[in-house]
This record gives sequence, structure tokens and C-alpha cells, in this order.
Amino acid sequence: MRNLSVVTEFILLGIPHTEGLEPMLFVLFSSFYILTLMGNLLILLAIVSCTRLHTPMYFFLCKLSVCDIFFPSVSSPKMLLYLSGNSRAISYAGCVSQLFFYHFLGCTECFLYTVMAYDRFIAICHPLRYMSIMSHRVCAILAMGTSFFGCIQATFLTTLTFQLPYCGPNEVDYYFCDIPVMLKLACADTSGLELVGFISVGLMPLSCFLLILSSYSCIVCSILQVRSAKGRRHTFSTCSAHLTAILLVYMPVVLIYLRPTSSPWMDATVQVMNNLVTPMLNPLIYSLRNQEVKSSLRKALHRLGFLPEQLE
Repeated sequence: MRNLSVVTEFILLGIPHTEGLEPMLFVLFSSFYILTLMGNLLILLAIVSCTRLHTPMYFFLCKLSVCDIFFPSVSSPKMLLYLSGNSRAISYAGCVSQLFFYHFLGCTECFLYTVMAYDRFIAICHPLRYMSIMSHRVCAILAMGTSFFGCIQATFLTTLTFQLPYCGPNEVDYYFCDIPVMLKLACADTSGLELVGFISVGLMPLSCFLLILSSYSCIVCSILQVRSAKGRRHTFSTCSAHLTAILLVYMPVVLIYLRPTSSPWMDATVQVMNNLVTPMLNPLIYSLRNQEVKSSLRKALHRLGFLPEQLE
């Protein structure tokens, strides 16, 4: 990547129209961040400590929890630093890293949700062949594939953004380095690149969403063929958590990247929801109605001495 820039650092201005609210935002966002880390670590602990949960569905859920730990860690630590009164400056390399890892982890999660939908499709529509189709080798290839293609997408978007010269203002009107705000600071015509970026950012989530939609169309057809109402409810309950998480992930993508006109305050609010709130809610979504995860977590916490014996 060739750096034509004379800018050596950028200044993050933060969330628009929140001047004077820094102490309150620091407490709020740090609470979200700590709860996100704790919730996803507990999900990992529950799954890793229980051999009964060593199945493809929980293997992919483990990877989702790892992504949900690192995804908010791309932007939150720096944001919390300047909200606590420290410098708002971020180096050129730091800005490049933020943009790359944000899109790498975000794209990886999009691909991972698609793989999880495929896993549910096989489990419900082809239950007798499930373990032969979703073998350990296939699961490993699918998991590595999500990261591989996420890396390719992120590399393309980062190269597209930072091959531009940055020689003028260096104030980023946002709380982290992202494509729309960085293109505004470039000392060159960005109209063509904005169109390419729009297609790239839009095409990948749209493709994943269509694949997810196809999987769940087959799942719905299969559920409707179940004769008992109890059986239908049980089958649907295994998918409801995944569907809820998908809606929480795709709505911010549409609102931020696929709208014709942008609103800095609206974009920042939605982005905070996407970066902090969704990763915090995912452990609750996947464990709230899942008795296996809750039971495994209680046993793991009891073994570690955090719960009394009668609660096991």
C-alpha cells in the first residue's frame, strides 16, 4: 500500500453533538464494553467446559463469541481513552488498523452468520445426515473460510480507502476511522471510489443475507411439515436466537452504508449500537432460552467456586 499522505495522524472528534457529555458517555460505554467481554467469555467458558456442547452449532457460536470480544475492542478502548480526557489523536497506522480490523471482524461475522444458518438448515432438514455432513473437517474449513474471505474483503476496502492522498484537514468527524468519514478527508476525487465501496460493502452483506434467507425458507417449509405444535415450537426455538442476532447485525449495516444520504449523529448512534450493544446482547440471545448452555455455565462456575453447590 503506497502512502502518498503528508498527514501523520488524525484527530477523532467523537460522536457529534455530545459535547459536555463525556463523563456520562464514559460510564455508559465502559459498562457496555465490560458486560460484552464478560458475557462472551462466559459463553466460551460454558461451551469449552462441557463436552456435550462440543457440536458444530456451539463450535460456530464459540467463534462468534471470539469475534464479539474483538469487534468492539477495535474502537472502544481509544474512544474510552479520549472520553476520560486523554488525547484524541490517532496515528496514520492506527487509523489504517482500525479500519482494517473493523471490516475484517464485521465481514467475518457476516460470513459466520451465513454458515450458522447453513448448519441449522442441515440439522433441521437433513437430521439423519447431520453429523456426516457437518464433520469436524467441514466445520474447520467453514470457520477458516469465514476469516479468510473476511480478510480479503477488509484488505480490499482498506486499500481502496488509504491509497488516496490525505494532505489537508486531519479531523475525523467520528469516534473511529471508518470509510465514509475518511473519504471526506481525502485530497482527491472520491466519487468513483465511493461507488465501488458502496457496491462492495453492499454486495457482501446482501449475498450473505440471500443465502441466509434461502436456508430459512427451507427450514420454515420443514417446520410446517412437523405435525405436532410442540415439535414445531421446539424446532423453531433452535433458530429464533440466530434470527434475532441476524436482525441486530444487518439493520445497522443498511442504516450506515446503504443509505443515499448520511447523518453523522445518526450514523454514530447506530454504529455504537452495532459495536457495543449487539455484541453485549448476543450472549443473552443465545443463552436465555438455552437450558444446555445455562446448565453448563452453572456447573463451570460452581467448579470455579463462584456459585454455591445448591445452585448447580
